[in-house]
Amino acid sequence: MAGSPHQASRQRRAKVMTAAAGSAGPVAVPLILCALLAPSAAYVLDDSDGLGREFDGIGAVSGGGPNFGASLHILKVEIGGDGQTTDGTEPSHMHYTLDENYFRGYEWWLMEEAKKRNPNIILIGLPWSFGWLGNGFNWPYVNLELTAYYIVSWILGAKRYHDLDIDYIGIWNERSFDSYIKVLRRMLDSQGLQRVKIIASDNLWEPISTSVLLDSALWKVVDVIGAHYPGTHTVQIAKLTEKKLWSSEDFSTLNSDVGAGCWGRILNQNYINGYMTSTIAWNLVSSYYEQLPYGRCGLMTAQEPWSGHYVVESPIWVSAHTTQFTQPGWYYLKTVGHLEKGGSYVALTDGLGNLTIIVETMSHKHSTCIRPFLPYYNVSHQLATFVLKGSFSDIPELQVWYTKLAKPLERRLFKQLDSLWLLDTGGRFTLDLQEDELFTLTTLTTGRKGNHPLPPKSQSFPLTYKDDFNVDYPFFSEAPNFADQTGVFEYYMNVEDPGEHRYTLRQVLNQRPITWAADSSNTISIIGDYQWSDMKIQCDVYIETLDRGGVFIAGRINKGGILIRSARGVFFWIFSNGSYRVTGDLAGWITYTAGSVEVTAKMWYTLTLKIKGSFSSGMLNGKPLWTNIRVNYPKNGWAAIGTHSFGFAQFDNFHVEATSS
Repeated sequence: MAGSPHQASRQRRAKVMTAAAGSAGPVAVPLILCALLAPSAAYVLDDSDGLGREFDGIGAVSGGGPNFGASLHILKVEIGGDGQTTDGTEPSHMHYTLDENYFRGYEWWLMEEAKKRNPNIILIGLPWSFGWLGNGFNWPYVNLELTAYYIVSWILGAKRYHDLDIDYIGIWNERSFDSYIKVLRRMLDSQGLQRVKIIASDNLWEPISTSVLLDSALWKVVDVIGAHYPGTHTVQIAKLTEKKLWSSEDFSTLNSDVGAGCWGRILNQNYINGYMTSTIAWNLVSSYYEQLPYGRCGLMTAQEPWSGHYVVESPIWVSAHTTQFTQPGWYYLKTVGHLEKGGSYVALTDGLGNLTIIVETMSHKHSTCIRPFLPYYNVSHQLATFVLKGSFSDIPELQVWYTKLAKPLERRLFKQLDSLWLLDTGGRFTLDLQEDELFTLTTLTTGRKGNHPLPPKSQSFPLTYKDDFNVDYPFFSEAPNFADQTGVFEYYMNVEDPGEHRYTLRQVLNQRPITWAADSSNTISIIGDYQWSDMKIQCDVYIETLDRGGVFIAGRINKGGILIRSARGVFFWIFSNGSYRVTGDLAGWITYTAGSVEVTAKMWYTLTLKIKGSFSSGMLNGKPLWTNIRVNYPKNGWAAIGTHSFGFAQFDNFHVEATSS
């Protein structure tokens, strides 16, 4: 083993040069030049005058794995609240008072898996909706203690049932914060959760920054000011709070190379322009139907559970340029900034001699984020000389990692280049920088571009799909491939029914939750392929609510997520008051036909909906109820099941046969 970093560097250099002597090509990639190539702009990296702000990590909303791929430092998860939160609903740990279940949903599993890969990953929880807490009002602050109890119980449940320590907790995603923050802090402390820190308010820099400055009690309980989509800038009053400043939600951009450029630019410039020490991407993995809002806006894509196909997209490798070579607790240098001809550079240190430099030259055209508006700027070819001073002046060698976001023949993702030796350069080196490039130069030798097996081939959703929901455990889980858009649909066991319908899928909400988005007035869960056109849908249904109860099956659903209220399609409804309707929209404004039918609550019925071309027909228990009604719009969409208002109902033996448009 070498006796010093200098000796180790010389030995590595000797091995490389010896190997190169017998090869046809040069060792060094001509992207990195010696310091003699001048003129070039010079950028000093120095810690002589102290360090900048503490780095808090890079993360994603609902992680990582050290030195493999994205290697995220932070995982931020939704605290399920039974309401629509962009592309679907997530079930609450408390559907109603006195109901507690700390195994619903996928977030527990996700946090556990993240911890297996990175035991040091930081966990954050944030609510979007709040279930039943509103007491008839769409407002979580009717009873501050009850809302605080709801959140604290989730944190305690994470520890008790999953051995997960939640590190940070948020208030209410992109909504008001109220004096609830102080109540939450008191309840956290009373339950021995002093270590859990509070982020506020996951919205804009204001009014939380002013409120913190004007209210000393509030200042004491807010640990981090988190803003969403800040455009790399803060406001002066946020800086005056002297709190940690985070971009606590960012990105939300198609995970193409343009999205990767957006991500690479803001990871650097959020600190340079706005002193933000953490940036968290929405979202972690695009694992929802692509035609829902913000399809493929995750760092990677895995939207075909039926095939197992996934794509490790370029934002994953852009993340690695920072995450694999830094850790929370490192510090930014004060000497960071913009490059003379466009782009930026940051440098971080662990204070123990290690240094990581990240340089980006993302062009305007290829780094536009979905929000906010990006003012025009220009990036052009440039030579950039960096000079290491202070404790870094005698660094002998830097590892080099490189990304080029460009046309396929020029494209490179997280490629390790030859090391850069600085033994005889006086700590100077020059980079030849083109547009849309990322360089990481680091003393760390642990970087790795992980390998993974080739994923299964992409396949369309099966044209024929059946589910009898015969799952005996756990009863409260969600059925595969169904995507709840309003309401919550869970596996259920009818204890007193030993027959065909012992195991079913049940809509379990009996009241409208406190919502974050514009949830529909009817519950709905979608499934299938958005390109489906002609289809036959059949399902057994059971209305539990007397008089006002109702259920539907539907096809050609054209909208979901935060747009679910305006969903069009063909909806076949039956009601416990003995009526049926066929509508062209979920809200029920467009009626194709209606009538009386022998239907009541507490009985099983089989509904069949056929849609072919511009016509549809329906059957009840195998007998035609209506035929050849004209349905011109929409031409394609998902299949769906749901209920009228928020009422208990069950579904069984779901079956769809479809053709694509």
